[in-house]
Parts: sequence; C-alpha cells; structure tokens
Amino acid sequence: MIGWRAGRSPFNLLLYHHYDTSPPGPWRAWSHEPFQLAERDGYVYGRGVAHGKGPLVAHLAALRTLMQQDGELPCGVVIVAEGEYLSGSPHLAQALASWPPKLKAHACLATGGERDVDGRPFCYSGSKGLLRVCLTARGSRQTLPAGLASSVHNPLWRLAWVLNQIKGEDEDIRIEGFYDSVTGPSRDENAALRRVRLDEAGRLAAWNAPAFLFSMSGSALIRAEVTLPTCNLTSLISEPYSELPGIPSAAMAMLDFQLVPQQLPDDIFCLLREHLRAKNIDFVDVEMLPGAYPPTRTDANPPFIEQIASVGAHIYGAPLTVLPSGPFTQPLQIFVQQFGVPVASVGLSRYDSAVCAPDEHLPLEDLVRHSHLLSEIMLRTVLKAAAI
Repeated sequence: MIGWRAGRSPFNLLLYHHYDTSPPGPWRAWSHEPFQLAERDGYVYGRGVAHGKGPLVAHLAALRTLMQQDGELPCGVVIVAEGEYLSGSPHLAQALASWPPKLKAHACLATGGERDVDGRPFCYSGSKGLLRVCLTARGSRQTLPAGLASSVHNPLWRLAWVLNQIKGEDEDIRIEGFYDSVTGPSRDENAALRRVRLDEAGRLAAWNAPAFLFSMSGSALIRAEVTLPTCNLTSLISEPYSELPGIPSAAMAMLDFQLVPQQLPDDIFCLLREHLRAKNIDFVDVEMLPGAYPPTRTDANPPFIEQIASVGAHIYGAPLTVLPSGPFTQPLQIFVQQFGVPVASVGLSRYDSAVCAPDEHLPLEDLVRHSHLLSEIMLRTVLKAAAI
C-alpha cells in the first residue's frame, strides 16, 4: 500500500510501516482477544500495538492532527505500508519499481528498535540486512519404525549434525569466510556505544532469562547487538510430526541471518553452500527463501538524523541517542537504492512489550509521544529541508 499527500514544502518524507504481525499463539494465554484492542490501567493491549499496527496508527494520527490544525501538511508525506515485513519484504522492491517518476522522497523514517534505561527510544541511522534459508534432509518416503535406526538414515539426526557445522556451542558461526567483510565500529561509534545504558535487569526479568550470552553487560552487550551479525535457528521440523517413536521421512530447519554492512545476502548464501560442499554434505537441500535484503547504514549524521535526535529533547526531555543499527532488520536499503535518501528508525516498543508473545502491550502515552514526535519532525524538518 502506497499513499502520498503534498504539503506546503516540496520536501517529501517517506514513512515506512508494516501491518503484518506475529501469530497470536494460544488465545487462552491472552487476557484479551489478541486482535481486539483493549485498554487497561493506561496500557493498550492487542497483537501489533507495539510492533506494526500501533506505530502506523500513531503516525496517521499525527498527520490528521496537522491537517486539522493548518488545513494542510507542512511537507509532503509518502506512506509505504506492507504486509510482508515478517517474511522478508519479498515484493517491496517490485512495488517501488512502479513508483511515479515525478514523485520524489527526500528522507525515510521507520519505526523499530528499543529504548534506553530511562525509557527514551533510540534513533537508528540504519538497520541490519536479512537472509532466510531452509535446509531439508530427506529419508524414506514413509515414517519407519524406530528400531530401524541401526540400519537406515534418520533425516532429523542428519540435519542436527549439519547445523552443528554451521554454528558451534561457542556461538561462533563456522561458515568459512562469513566474518571476512565484517568491520568493527569506528572510534566515534565506539564512544557512542560506551555511553548507552540499557535496563539489563529489567530485560532479563521480563524475558525470564538468567543472563545474556557469556554474561555480557554494559558496552560489550550493546556492541554485540549493534555490530555483530547473527545466525538464528528459527524452527526445526520433522515430517510427519509425531510424539511416538519413529524415523521421520524428512526434516527441515529454518535459519535466518541478520547481516551487518558489507555482508550481502547472495554472498552469504554462496558461502553457506560452499561451506557445506567442503564438508562433503550433499544430503541436504539448501534453499534461499524469498525475502532478502542488504543492511543499510546512513554514513555520518546528516541533518535529517540530527534533527530527529534533537526533536527528541522536546518530547522526551533529552536528545535521542543515535545508533548505527540494532537487534532487528528492516528493508531500508531498498529505499536507499530507489531514492538515495538518508534513513532513520525510531524505537517504540519496550523490552517487556511481548511483541511475539501473548498480551502484547504498550503504555498509551508511548503511542501519543510517538505521534507527537512525527509532528515535530515534520514541522522542524521543513525549516532545514534545504540542508538535507
């Protein structure tokens, strides 16, 4: 879905949103119906209120308020709202290919990320890229009795052995060449990361986690989340599924990689295939799933990023901390390639918002402030549009 409205200024701000959400899971685990908005004690509940639909509604409310106050918007606005974000935005670039040539975007603003220990959202000047892969091991055409494990291959075991060749117990990704293009943070970025403070105890309590990996904390934790690529095992599936003893006919593993600058999805996929080939692993099918995009990074802080951070002081009492990226992916590089514009993403959800779990929630005040932030960005950006 793409919409556009002109404003007083020729400057056009592109707002990227998505309206698809994580599955609700068991409805009995919710205090309210997952897809029916509920309000209680100053909080709003419902799937998507903190991640997806909530940010979109907050921005639409800001645009409506500006229109009601002045009869027009201070600058042009383009809204791109898709329903395939969670599956890697496979058709977003194709949709933008039909973009009217006369319609320009001068900057892109998205919603994503987290908050610091004082509850102020981070402003990210980029995002990690995404690669999704499916590994499939096949066995017999039918489920076989478990007693035959001494004489036939079990595809689930074979897949487990393959996964151990991709990532080890030390959390190191074993794909040859995977880290070759990864560069560490610059001196300025390192200085900024050392100043960041997260509510680590609150995070661990909300997630019911005993500790972070390797007992990381402070700047080491921030550096890991901001600058390191990942390889995550999302699911391990046997077909047909059964809790009874047996040898399945097939097994599948879904992997997702979050990539940092200089790592391209096609390159990493090729490295994965070459790595498995070098290990003589020819019994697993390797498929690159639709929906992949490179990481993006707005180099240095252009006026647009600085403006967002400074507006944060008006809304949250102090300028927003700018980070190069965070522990999430967004297809912002598609907009950079299309328009050559600076991109930014501002956090909304909190560590305890449960965006993938039952009872997703957010303080109503957070949505109000998110809406107010956009209004101020548009009003103040127009004054500096010539500098962007």
